[in-house]
Amino acid sequence: MPIRSAEAEGPEIAPAQGYSVDVASALALQAALAQRQPKQNEQIPPPNLVASANAGPSSQEESQARSDIRKRLFASLGRVGEDDPHYDDGFSADPLYLSEMDSYPGLSEEIDSHSAYVAEWQTYAVQPGDSFTSIASQSLGLGYSEVMNLLDAAPDAETRRLLVNMRVGSTLDYKLDEDGHLVGLKMMRNLREGVQLTRKAEGNGFDYANIARDVESTQRLFAGTVQGSFSQSAQATGLSSGEVAELTRTLSKKINFRRQAHDGDHFQVLVESDVIDGKPMSSRILAAQYQGSQTEISVIRYNDQFYTPDGKGLDPAFERYPFAGNHRLSSPFDLNRRHPVTGRVAPHHGTDFAMPTGTPIKAPANGRVVQVGSNRFAGRYVVIDHGNGMKTRYLHLSRALVSNGQQITMNDRIALSGSTGRVTGPHLHYEILVNNRPVDAMRLKLPGGQSLSGQQLANFRERSGEMLAKLNDARQGRAYANLQRSGASDDS
Repeated sequence: MPIRSAEAEGPEIAPAQGYSVDVASALALQAALAQRQPKQNEQIPPPNLVASANAGPSSQEESQARSDIRKRLFASLGRVGEDDPHYDDGFSADPLYLSEMDSYPGLSEEIDSHSAYVAEWQTYAVQPGDSFTSIASQSLGLGYSEVMNLLDAAPDAETRRLLVNMRVGSTLDYKLDEDGHLVGLKMMRNLREGVQLTRKAEGNGFDYANIARDVESTQRLFAGTVQGSFSQSAQATGLSSGEVAELTRTLSKKINFRRQAHDGDHFQVLVESDVIDGKPMSSRILAAQYQGSQTEISVIRYNDQFYTPDGKGLDPAFERYPFAGNHRLSSPFDLNRRHPVTGRVAPHHGTDFAMPTGTPIKAPANGRVVQVGSNRFAGRYVVIDHGNGMKTRYLHLSRALVSNGQQITMNDRIALSGSTGRVTGPHLHYEILVNNRPVDAMRLKLPGGQSLSGQQLANFRERSGEMLAKLNDARQGRAYANLQRSGASDDS
């Protein structure tokens, strides 16, 4: 602890035992000592004593001489004597930084400067405008050619993309050697899996290795009753906004909440959360159950997809063509098509199939009829809502076989083709709309309606029985909690 300058002004001031002395304090004390008369047998340090004590040794004799000067300085200031057991000739009480503008480290920092260097992991958060090349050159001590070699040595394209396509806010852990050169780098692909780079022993290039974090998974049960809005009722149980969004999105594939959800309906949800280093990092719904006056549904997660207890997927099957047999495609989906009647360029938002009047038209998937009508351009038409944001439209019909609001299933007859409206001949104009925007029905990737079978179905049934039992516990008010440690692989 340096002596303050105010304490060095009096002629009788000397530092107490236990204080360390830096250059500023020594100079102040030396100035004070110069103003006082020496007592009998007292030795005053020469004016150049501090400078002499700080000079670097150039020979064994000079080194010993300067060591003696240091001891004289400490003795004259009342710090230690030659025989003081606390005096260690291996360290200097002088600071490492000589400029008065520098901050002077304490003795512990000076001791650390003599210790062996130990590389430690540090973390960098990716900022806007960052690239792996800029981070590597500015913070990791890598040159451009070394960065290119590092990327070329990546074991696969996924690892290379992980390094190159970094997201703002993501982090990377790195370790530098004493000279500031990269010796280790860790980046995570997700919460559980990542890759680690370690500099080779000969210092030329890096070795890649996959890594996995220890993740603790905890399961929580929630149960609630619908009062007003389903989403607000779900959030009132303690579910997070993200969990409510996933729950609503999942159940809405089978439930129309506006029409089918009513006050007093019950629901139960089983949620699993990942805990890393004591912090919850992500959560996912494992199972959910809804019991209402108009509908009931149970869903269980398996291989990151949801299924009903009998192993059927929630996404409905959807056929490509709304008719049986083969009919010529006479006009494709084309946003730059020239209209065959007006001759003007006008988008064609559907697909036309040439077919005789009276050809049966079938529903390509389950749904509900939302419009049956007639228009001077579209002729007689039918619109069906299939859920999940998908609708189909059928134009120029000779006759509709369904009514507004009717529930239909796949392959039900819904109409007969014709040539009503503004047309040049009999055909079916068929459209698919996703979130009310027309898409090419012949190119759209359609829901597959996947169902489990064989060993997968057997594994699923075992898992679903366990999940449904926990949901039943939630409905009956029995609390449930489970904490387990899991690795990088999990079929949920």
